[in-house]
Amino acid sequence: MNIAIMASGGDCSGMNPATKRFVEYSIQNGITPYFIYEGLEGLIDSKIKKATFTDVSGIIYRGGTIIRSSRSKKFYEKKYRQIAYENLKKHSIETVIVLGGDGSFRAFEIFINEFGVNFIGIPATIDNDIYGTEYCLGVDTALNIIRGAVDDIRDTASSFNRAFVIETMGRECGYLALITALTSGAEMCLIPEASYNLDSLKKKFLKQIDEGRRYFIAIVSEGLKISEEIKEWFENEIGFESRLTVLGHIQRGGNPTVFDRFTAFEFVTFAIDLALKGEKNKIVVYKNSKFESIDSKIATSNIYKIDEKLIGLAKEMME
Repeated sequence: MNIAIMASGGDCSGMNPATKRFVEYSIQNGITPYFIYEGLEGLIDSKIKKATFTDVSGIIYRGGTIIRSSRSKKFYEKKYRQIAYENLKKHSIETVIVLGGDGSFRAFEIFINEFGVNFIGIPATIDNDIYGTEYCLGVDTALNIIRGAVDDIRDTASSFNRAFVIETMGRECGYLALITALTSGAEMCLIPEASYNLDSLKKKFLKQIDEGRRYFIAIVSEGLKISEEIKEWFENEIGFESRLTVLGHIQRGGNPTVFDRFTAFEFVTFAIDLALKGEKNKIVVYKNSKFESIDSKIATSNIYKIDEKLIGLAKEMME
C-alpha cells in the first residue's frame, strides 16, 4: 500500500509531530509513505515525494509544517482536480491523510465523489470548529500561546488604570476566546455563539470601579468583528483608557505542547489503522477522551457548536 500525507489550509503546531508519526508508523506496518508538499496546490503541481526516516528526524518540537501548506482556488475547477488525481495515480497512492480543517475536508469530499480517492481526515486547526470532535490538533498549543500573551498583558494592565481588549483568532468559532477568558481571569468574554449585554456590563464594571477595580481584561473573538468598538466602549462608557491587542498569527506558531505531540501520535496511528482495515473517507475524532472515526460526509454536512455548559461558565463575563 502507498499512502500520502498533506497539510491543507492554515498551519498549526502539532502537524510536524503528526508527520513524524505518519512516516514511522507507515514503515513499521509495511506501507510506503509519501509527502504531498504545499497542500492542494502541491497535489495539482505533483509535488509528491517518497518519505523516509531522515525527512522527519528532529522535527517533533517544531511548530508549523515541514511539508508546508496552501489554499487553492484552482482546486475548485474540475480540470485541476483531474490533474491531481492523475498525479496520485502516477505514484499508486491509494489513501491520502489530510491534516486540515473544514474547508480542506469539503474539498476532498468533492474529490472522492468524482474519482473515488480514499481520504482520512485529521482535524488540525486552532479554530477547533470541526463537527464531531471535541478537540482539533494544535488547539492546546494555541491556547498556551494566548495564555502567555494574556498573562504578560495583565502585568502591564495592573500597572495602569487601563482596559486591555485582546482579540483571539477562531474565525466564526469562539472556542479560543471562551477558554482563554475562563482560564485567564478575564472580566469580559465576547464570542459569536452567545449574546452579550453591554448595558449590564457597564453597570457591573462601574460598580467594580467604585469598589476599587483599576484595570480590565476583555477577550473578544475575531468572528464578532467588534474589537475596536469594544475598545472605544471602554473609553467612552467606562471612562478607562484602553488598548487593543490583536494576537493574530502568533497563535498558530510555537513549539507543540506535550498534549499536542501526544494527540498527533494518537490521531495518526488511528488514521493509518483505519487505512489498514480498508476503511474509506473517514474523519478521526476525539470524543469522551477516546479516538473514533465518523464518515467524512457527516463531518462536512454539519456545523460544530460549542458545548453550552462551557458557555454557561462564562455568562457572568457576557452580561
